[in-house]
Amino acid sequence: MIGFAFCGSFCTLSHSLAAMRQLCAEGYEILPIMSEKVYETDTRFWRAQEFREAVRSLCGKEIIHTIVDAEPLGPQINLDALIISPCTGNTLAKIAGGITDSSVTMAAKAHLRSDRTTLISLASNDAMSANLSNIAQLLLRKNVFFVPMRQDDPKGKPHSLVADFTLLPESLACAKKNNQRLPLFL
Repeated sequence: MIGFAFCGSFCTLSHSLAAMRQLCAEGYEILPIMSEKVYETDTRFWRAQEFREAVRSLCGKEIIHTIVDAEPLGPQINLDALIISPCTGNTLAKIAGGITDSSVTMAAKAHLRSDRTTLISLASNDAMSANLSNIAQLLLRKNVFFVPMRQDDPKGKPHSLVADFTLLPESLACAKKNNQRLPLFL
């Protein structure tokens, strides 16, 4: 079973959902996880209830959305891999710093303490500034891998990076073999 965690890069939720759909089509069993913000926040991109329903119907499972519910991941609920998609710069920094204050950071902590594969699909406006050191720190960490990423708007958002969500299934296959899908920056 694969854990699939959504963070609040609301403009990329549809891309992550498409990647999840592809994994389901490939036969993966998915356990959905959402940050509290994604679980409860209506935006111009998705109404929270509609997004929850889309994920539930695709996975056929209830969504983990609290710290308490995410804590058993790792010691009691053994996932083959944890995907965080989209992963915001905020969540990336917290994972790198060992901060556990949301369902997604708890899922990552619980999963990583069991030395299991974690795949990050980054979507961050400050990836090449404030979060660049966090990317480097996590690239050096055992069992942490990234979906290849690119600048989405080099002129308007010169520090932004966003994962190529279409490469998520291939990146997962590589990560499960303990390999980073290359090139990392497209």
